[in-house]
This record gives sequence, structure tokens and C-alpha cells, in this order.
Amino acid sequence: MIAMTQTQLQQFIAHAKTCLPEEACALLLGEQTEAGKRVREVYITENIDHTNEHFTITPQAQLKAMKYARTKGWMVLGNIHSHPETPARPSEEDKRLAVDPRMSYLIVSLMAEVPSCKAFRAAEYHSEPEELNIITEEN
Repeated sequence: MIAMTQTQLQQFIAHAKTCLPEEACALLLGEQTEAGKRVREVYITENIDHTNEHFTITPQAQLKAMKYARTKGWMVLGNIHSHPETPARPSEEDKRLAVDPRMSYLIVSLMAEVPSCKAFRAAEYHSEPEELNIITEEN
């Protein structure tokens, strides 16, 4: 299970809309608790591919995010990216690149008027849904 606030999700959706027609991406920073993963910050990154079909976060941006997370006592929990024209489900490329079962992979679909978001985990050459808990208040 991964939890994030409605505000965090809305901030990413607003960013993703500014990136249209390209995919937007970010890293999820936070804590691993007994209850599951708790996102504390959505760390916006650049999609260096500049395409609507996939995204790449540079190793330098990933390292910078990891260092920043450590200063807060957090860790990288996974990533979030947008699908400008397709549903919130992993593409074949998403499945191929989602190789770490400890990470959460969130996808926001912008194809409908109201965006939707779903979470997944890597599971031996495919993906499995992960429970996503959108909370209204900061705890």
C-alpha cells in the first residue's frame, strides 16, 4: 500500500498538464512504515525524452533526489508519470522498465476530463496493482 495526499496528487496533475502533450514524471519521496509507504513529497523531474509515449529521468536527477530525501530522513519510494492519451495502466514499456518490486509505480491518465491515478508494483516480468490510498489531510 502507498499513501499520498490529495494535494500531492493534484500538484502532480497540475504539473502534468503543463507538460502536455508530453509525459510528465516525478519521484515519490517518503517513508516506509508498518502500514505501508507514505509519500511526503512528489519530487518533480524532467522527462528528458520529451515524448508522449515514455519518460526517462536522468541518473543525475535521481541521485539529487536521493540525496535530498536522505536530508529529510526519507527514501525514494517509486515514481509517478502521466499518460496523456491512454488509461492509467502500465504500457509494455512501463512493465519492462519497472524492475524493482520494492518500488511503487503510479500512473496518472489525462485522457478524460477528470484524471485518474493507479499504482502498480513490478512482479517478475509483469506488473501487479498496488493499493493506493489518497488521503485528504497531512498526517
